[in-house]
Amino acid sequence: MAPTVTGSVDYDFSEMHRQMQSWVDQQLLPCVATVVLHGDDVVDEATFGYMDMNTKEPLRDDAIYRLYSNTKPITAVALMVLHERGLFDLDDPIEQYIPAFAEMRVLVEGATSLDQTVPAERSITPRHLLSHSSGLSYGFVEPESLIDRSYLAAGIDILGEFDEPLEDLCRRLGEFPLVFQPGTEWRYSFGTDVVARLTEVLTGQRFDTFLEETIFKPLDMVDTGFHVPEEKHDRFVTMFASADPLDYATPVEFVSDDPRTGGFSKPRELLMGGGGLVSTLSDYTNFVRMLINGGEWQGRRIITEETLQLMCTNQLPEGAHVEFPALSLPGTKYGLGLSVLEEPGQADPPDSVGEFGWGGLAGTGAFISPQREVAGISFSQRMPASFHPYRNQFRNYVYASKG
Repeated sequence: MAPTVTGSVDYDFSEMHRQMQSWVDQQLLPCVATVVLHGDDVVDEATFGYMDMNTKEPLRDDAIYRLYSNTKPITAVALMVLHERGLFDLDDPIEQYIPAFAEMRVLVEGATSLDQTVPAERSITPRHLLSHSSGLSYGFVEPESLIDRSYLAAGIDILGEFDEPLEDLCRRLGEFPLVFQPGTEWRYSFGTDVVARLTEVLTGQRFDTFLEETIFKPLDMVDTGFHVPEEKHDRFVTMFASADPLDYATPVEFVSDDPRTGGFSKPRELLMGGGGLVSTLSDYTNFVRMLINGGEWQGRRIITEETLQLMCTNQLPEGAHVEFPALSLPGTKYGLGLSVLEEPGQADPPDSVGEFGWGGLAGTGAFISPQREVAGISFSQRMPASFHPYRNQFRNYVYASKG
């Protein structure tokens, strides 16, 4: 694959291309698609692998991917549009809009049953929901925990058959206690799905309709939505998994989600603000370019620079940071729908302070470094691949591409 040339400057990404191809050659990823930006200029775009490993159809430039949690930044931007319109305050009690979350209770430390609770000391707010500090949980991230086991036992399994409207999801979540007092810790959660419901309450529109009018149409995101229409199924990438989902060194070998019969092949009731969208590399690049340009792209302003700056500012209390059961990131904080790197760790480029972005469960990810004026988008479809090493390898190449 030849180096990409933009304007009068040549960029040689051949080594990065070889490394991305190697993940496919080892069958550790079924496909990879990447975009590198310097400023808002695309200086490299490449595809590797297959639409389907079984048929060996080459990965298309216009392939459609499951975004999973790369949906979250889009949902956050959508709600902040309404904040700019003055329709709510970030510190409003959420029960003012969604009564299901009134008079919440909180599990006591070390609780072994759901009735071991104390009253919540404060209301959940939109700020808490956007920053994952509400006290809600997710059901699948910590499946052995009391609250996640309880969610799953009640059928609230977003990776399974659960398919109810956002209003019903919120009603169900409100029946369970919180894991901690709102605003005191960080825990990945249904918070962004509650945010999606909040947009419906504030606008009187379905969440998908609001996104189409407010973000997708202005940014020419023509292939982004909550399912893939039948006429586009041939562009929808097959998702694969391995025999040991948690071992990224295990080759992928079986289909995890089929483009024609899987969970994204037809409309659903649940419009997940935290993980429900499908998109193309081109569409998501338009969204990222809007963020790079302070909320505007091609003369169409989505949010103000001030709002975006607020979204990229840590909203967590002292000592709280992004942390998963198998991965603690003490230098990574969380703003309003976006992670924020405040203190680079050993695996981070040393000049990555201020980088913001997020990723998705099947191996999608996007990051923006205002300091270095670089950004990268990488898409794959392995379930799961949230922390697959290919993403950090790609990120390092992006940083190295601009001195």
